Amino acid sequence: MLHHRTFWSLIPVLCLVLASSCQSNRKLAPGSNPPGQLAPAGAWKPEKLAALDDAVMAAVSSNRTPGAVVWLERHGRVHQGSFGNRSVEPAVESMTVDTIFDAASLTKVLATTPAIMKLVEQGRVDPSRSVSTYIPEFAGGGREGITVGHLLTHTSGLPPGLSRTDGWTGYEAAIQRACREPLVEPAGARFRYSDINFILLGEVVRRVGGRPLNEFCARELYGPLGMRDTGFLAVSPGATTAPAGADLRRIAPTEKLASGVLRGVVHDPTCRRMGGVAGHAGLFITASDLARFCRMMLNEGTLDGHRVFRAETVRAMVAVHSPPGLPRRGWGWDIDSPYAGPRGNRFPIGGYGHSGWTGTSVWIDPFSKTFVILLANRNHPTEDGNVIPLRRQVGTLAAEAVVGFDFDHVPGALAPDPAAH
Repeated sequence: MLHHRTFWSLIPVLCLVLASSCQSNRKLAPGSNPPGQLAPAGAWKPEKLAALDDAVMAAVSSNRTPGAVVWLERHGRVHQGSFGNRSVEPAVESMTVDTIFDAASLTKVLATTPAIMKLVEQGRVDPSRSVSTYIPEFAGGGREGITVGHLLTHTSGLPPGLSRTDGWTGYEAAIQRACREPLVEPAGARFRYSDINFILLGEVVRRVGGRPLNEFCARELYGPLGMRDTGFLAVSPGATTAPAGADLRRIAPTEKLASGVLRGVVHDPTCRRMGGVAGHAGLFITASDLARFCRMMLNEGTLDGHRVFRAETVRAMVAVHSPPGLPRRGWGWDIDSPYAGPRGNRFPIGGYGHSGWTGTSVWIDPFSKTFVILLANRNHPTEDGNVIPLRRQVGTLAAEAVVGFDFDHVPGALAPDPAAH
C-alpha cells in the first residue's frame, strides 16, 4: 500500500491560507514534485503545476467530480497527485494515487486498438480489408464496403451504439445485432463516433487472435508491460455486483442505480449486457499502469528494455488515417477531432489521446515527449458531474508547465484543419 504525504505540509504557509478550503483534498505520492515548490531542474514550471492542481481542486470543490488522479510526465520527471474522494456513497473514502478506475472508452485505445495492431503486425489482420473478411456474417446492405480501417477511424457509417430496447443480453447477441445494424451513411463519407465500430473490432480480435479480448490483452499487452492493475472485470450479463476477486477497496465507484452503487462492474450499459468484456468499454486501470503504456508509446514500442511493438507499428497507429476532409484520427487514437479536448490549447496538433465517459482521459505529445493523464469518476454517484472543461484546462496547463520546449515552433506538427471542428 502506498503512503501519501499531505500536500499542505509541503507548501508555503501563504498557499495554505489562500487554498484552505481544499486542504483535506490534495495528496501527493512519495517522490512527487510538490506543487508550489521548485521542481527538479529542467522539469516543470512550479507555478503552472500549482495552477494545474488548483484547477482539479476547483472541479472537486464545485462537485464536478468527487475526486481525481493526475499524472504528468516528461523524460522520467513525474508530477502526480490525488484529489478529493474516491467514494462518497455509501461511505466517504479519500482518493489515492493507486485507485483503479473504470476506463470507459479508453478501452478503445488501451485494449482493442493495440490488440488489433498486434494482429496487423503479425500479418493476420489488414486494415484495408473488409470487416466481412474476418466476420463473414457482417454482410449485405453496403457492409461489404466497410473496412477494418473504417472501424478504427469511426468512418464506417454505422450508428453510435446498439439499441437496448428489445431486451437482448449476452456477448453473442450483441455481435449478432452489430452485424445487422443498418448504415446511416456510406463508409468513408462522415466521421461518426460509434461504439459499434469497436464492438466489432473486439470480435475481430477474438476470432483472429483465438481468444477473447480480455485474455488476448492480458497475454500480449498487460503482462509484458507490467501493468499489474489493468484488466477487464467480467460479470454475468446485467450484473450489478462485482466479480469474485475484485479489489473493491481500490476501485472507484461510478453511478448509483436502483440496485446500488456500481463498483467493480463496468458502468457502460451495453458492455454490462455483454458480460463486462467488449471492444468499446470494460477496462479498469490505474494512473501508474496507464503511464507505463504511455511510456511504451513514446518509446515507439519498448518499455524497460522489452519490445512490445515494432516502431513502425506504433508510428502507423498514431498517423492520420481518416479520409481527406474528415476530422483527423489515427488507428483508434484521436488526433484532431471534436473530441480532442484533452490536448488543451498548447500541445501541438499531431499528438494523440482519448477520453472516456466516466471522466478518464489521456494525451500524449510526441514532440515534447510529454504525456498527461486525468482519471476521474465524475459520474459518481450521479451523471451530473462534468470534467470536459477540466480536461482542456489540465492539457493546457500541462503544456505550459514544460520547461525548455518552444510550443510555438514545432517541426512536424500539423496545421489546423477546419474539418476537425
